[in-house]
Amino acid sequence: MNQDMRRDFASRGELIAYLREQFPEAAQGDEQVPAQRGGRRAAEAALQAVRPHAYGKTRNFLDGAVTRLSAYLRHGVLSLAEVRDHALRQVRQREEAAKLVNELAWRDYWQRVYAEIGDGIWRDREPIKTGHTRYADALPQDIQQGETGLACIDAFSRELRETGYLHNHARMWLAAYIVHWRRVRWQAGARWFLQHLLDGDPASNNLSWQWVASTFSHKPYFFNRENLEKYTAGIYCRGCPLAGHCDFEGRYEEIEARLFPNRPAEPASPPRRR
Repeated sequence: MNQDMRRDFASRGELIAYLREQFPEAAQGDEQVPAQRGGRRAAEAALQAVRPHAYGKTRNFLDGAVTRLSAYLRHGVLSLAEVRDHALRQVRQREEAAKLVNELAWRDYWQRVYAEIGDGIWRDREPIKTGHTRYADALPQDIQQGETGLACIDAFSRELRETGYLHNHARMWLAAYIVHWRRVRWQAGARWFLQHLLDGDPASNNLSWQWVASTFSHKPYFFNRENLEKYTAGIYCRGCPLAGHCDFEGRYEEIEARLFPNRPAEPASPPRRR
């Protein structure tokens, strides 16, 4: 007969020790315990702090007014409809909540795709559009350990492992670096994210990786230093030993030529009718 797990603990430390004892394999693979609280009470407090209008204006900045609701949505503590309705009640004009509601809709879309294709989310949905055919199967250790020498990439790696969370923009930058600069298969990065993210949802995670890789979009996503500095207030570049000659220097056209020299040209748009 299976014995129910304990539910009452004198302290958070006692709870953590108990979980490590009950799940030794998981503890060995990732010993970090994120500080974010679970449960309905914590979820409701986070929901009350959401500012939809500010979210729409600042969500791409690392210090922007993001919701931090993703873990509660992932584990069913909050529903998409509940967050949508709350957001709409907080604004005078519905348009002020449009960006937040739109992001909830994307999450719903990923889930619907997942329900349709199941494990197909681990396979390329479309041919890759980078012009490259060879990608490594394993994620390099220097990325996993945060030892690439690139201040931004190493900081994102540490934050992922230590907190179980990354801002969505940081996820995109890190994914782009792994797939396009280091030429690693997106599946390796997707597995790494799922190993650490508190909100690690196979649908949102994998299909977002495919969007970056260009197997679920019309072109690969990449970035440059100017873009990264704009949305991080330059906090990584200022102290980076590679500043001025890192992998992300240059205009988008220059980086694209370096990364994808054999990328097929995009088909010309049909002429517009008058």
